[in-house]
This record gives sequence, C-alpha cells and structure tokens, in this order.
Amino acid sequence: MLDNDGGKVTHDGRIDYIASGGAVLRGELRVPGDKSISHRSIMLGSLAEGTTEVSGFLEGEDSLATLAAFRAMGVRIEGPEQGRVRIEGVGMHGLRAPAAALYLGNSGTSMRLLAGLLSAQRFDVCLSGDESLTRRPMARVADPLRQMGAQIETAANGRPPLWLRGGHALHGIEYHMPVASAQVKSAVLLAGLYAAGTTRVIEPAPTRDHTERMLSGFGYPVLRDGARVELVGGQSLRATRVDVPADISSAAFFLVAAAITPGSELLLKNVGVNPTRTGVINILRAMGASIELLDPRESGGEPVADLRVRAAPLRGIEIPLEQVPLAIDEFPALFIAAACAEGETVLRGAEELRGKESDRIDAMARGFEALGVRHETLPDGIRIRGGAIGGGTIDSRGDHRIAMAFAVASLRASAPIEILDCANVATSFPGFRELAAAAGLTVTHKATGA
Repeated sequence: MLDNDGGKVTHDGRIDYIASGGAVLRGELRVPGDKSISHRSIMLGSLAEGTTEVSGFLEGEDSLATLAAFRAMGVRIEGPEQGRVRIEGVGMHGLRAPAAALYLGNSGTSMRLLAGLLSAQRFDVCLSGDESLTRRPMARVADPLRQMGAQIETAANGRPPLWLRGGHALHGIEYHMPVASAQVKSAVLLAGLYAAGTTRVIEPAPTRDHTERMLSGFGYPVLRDGARVELVGGQSLRATRVDVPADISSAAFFLVAAAITPGSELLLKNVGVNPTRTGVINILRAMGASIELLDPRESGGEPVADLRVRAAPLRGIEIPLEQVPLAIDEFPALFIAAACAEGETVLRGAEELRGKESDRIDAMARGFEALGVRHETLPDGIRIRGGAIGGGTIDSRGDHRIAMAFAVASLRASAPIEILDCANVATSFPGFRELAAAAGLTVTHKATGA
C-alpha cells in the first residue's frame, strides 16, 4: 500500500524512503502554502464577524487538524479545495463546546495556539494528539496562561493532553519570555484577545510575527515596538481575504538542494519572505550560497518574492545568534548544507531544537554518524565538519523535517540513503516526493513486501 505522498506503507503503518542523488536540479517550483499562516487563517477566520476567504491553504495534516478542531466547535468551513477555504465566522464568543476531545495529531502549533485561544471560553475542552505530540513540552505555554487566570491541567511533566477549564475570566499581563518562541508569544496574545486590560509580550529575540500581522489584517489593533508587542482585550475581528504564500520552511529543502548540487539552478515561486522567517536565506548567503530575491511584493500583509538559487561552493561559518530564532524550523536542512561546506559550521543558542517533533540535534547527529559526517553535539547546538557523505540507514524518528533533510543529503552521498519512518512528511509537505522528482531528486519507496 502507498501513502498519499507515494511512500511505501509497511504492515505496522510506517513509511520508509530510499533517496538517491546524482542529478542536476533544474526548473521552476511552487512549494505548498505556509503552514504557520494556514493555521492562523482558520483560527482568526473562525472568530471573525463575516466570511473569510483563504487561498493557498496548506492541505497538510497539521493544518487540517486545526480546521477539524474548529469544525468540531461549530464553525462552518467549506473546503479545502485546491487550496481554497471559506470560513463562516462565529465571532469572538460563538464557539461551542466540542462533543469530544480535540485531536490535533502531530501539530504542536495547533495545541499551543489553541491553548491560548480556548483558555477564556465558557466551556471545558481537552486537547490531545498523537504519540509524538504527547512527548512535547507544554508547560512553557501553560505557565503564562495561568498567570493570566487560565485554568489548565497537563499530564505528567507538563506534557499533553491539556485540559482547559472554561468560565474563568482572564486579565492582561506583561510577559517577559525566557526563550524566544513564536508559539508561546502567539498563545499569550490570543488569550489576550479575551483578557481585561493590556496583554504585553517582550521577546528576548525576534520571532516570526504572523500572528501580529494577521490580527492587524483582521482589523484588531496591535502595537509593535521593537521587542515588545501588545494588544488590549475585548475588541472584535472582521472577516477578510487571506492569500497564503509558499512556505519558506518547505522551500528551504530545495534552497539547500540546489546550493549543494553542482550545475543546479531552481526558481521557487511566490515564497513568503517575512523578515522574521528569512534566517535560512541569511545563513545560506553567509555560507556563500547564490540566492536572489526576484519581484519582491506584498500579498495579504505578508512580503513574498520568487527565489532563484544556483549551486555555489559553501563554507562553514559560526551561525550568528540573532539568526537562530529566524531559522529555527530550517536547521535540519541547514545542517545538510553544513555537511557539504568546506570547513566547520557551529550552531549555538538553539536549545529549542531539542523540543521539536524530535530532538532534532540528536536525530541529525545520529544520522550523521550513519553517513560518516564528522560532528560534535553541544547542549544548545552542534558542530559540523564538512566533507564526504556516505550512504546508510537513517531513523527520522517520525520527524518530517529530519526525513526531508536526509533526502536532500542524498544528492551528495556516495550511495543511497534509506530513511525510516517518513509518514509525517505529509504533515507539512504533501506531495514532497512528486515535487522533488520534478526538480530531479529521486526519492522512492523502500521495497518491503508490505
């Protein structure tokens, strides 16, 4: 049996890939819509007054989990159909208690943002997820929400499921975030929509600002001043149109693929280049990559551009600390670039990578061991020495970004790379194999006899 991304499904439901390089990558691609913006379009569209039209919506499992959650709370949503979604908003106080726990699959974004948004509702609700999600830390979201007056219970060690007790009034707080995290910031701001007074978040470093931009797009006043963002609770959202750009986190795999493969050139169309998300471009350029931003423009309040990337010799660098939160989801791909660069690349200040869908520092390091890439793990990062990449077997640990990163590594590997447990690639990048094939990267299913 094949999965919806063309990988082989084993008897236990696992999907394994075999990636092999040797090709020159050429062509023009459009990667799927931005996952972060897709999530938020459903959330704010559901709470708005009127009908919100969304185009470019990412039809991946994570975004669909958010959509299903709002349907379960009484919101009428049509689609998605070819990326188009129509949301009949119920207003700030129109959500209804779901008949059962809201199952969010593997989506940490859904759980963390919904924790903020639902903490002020009149009904109780439980937020649950798959085995991977139940291992992810939620205390860093629950703690500031409790400071606002929310009643939240978690499983042991601050892990999911989350139980939110309804009917509790919230009050605004000034929250100094101990670690830069867009999801924590967004959860606090979304709770602040319902809180009495002003909710203010102060970041230690810039993080993606899609929530603030989209709130403004829906007519909700948000004040942004450097590291500080604040809003006053009790106002309303107005329906609007949302055009979701292509996801730079998905584009990152093809930016790296073309950069490391001699003779390659790709044009990636309509990619979101929000300055809080362009760390991957900044870091690759610092390593010597040839990346041009063509036809820069704005779409739905978000900056977009076409990205042209050409193969170029890369060199190792010490990644600037200020770029780390701007590229936090793209580091698996960037680690592959570092493995192909001349010299040493050092990442520090990236503790957040250990609390993603997997411990991404450890998962990439174990993969590098299998492929013969020299490296040293650090508590908050990794040191990678560029050089030859061998073939071997990689355990992606069910993490979509680990799986896709090692698929890209095959372009420079001396033998095929077998990648285990790839089912979750569909959570963020449906059609990854087909798009990779269109560019010239061969990713096939493992022959298992299943």
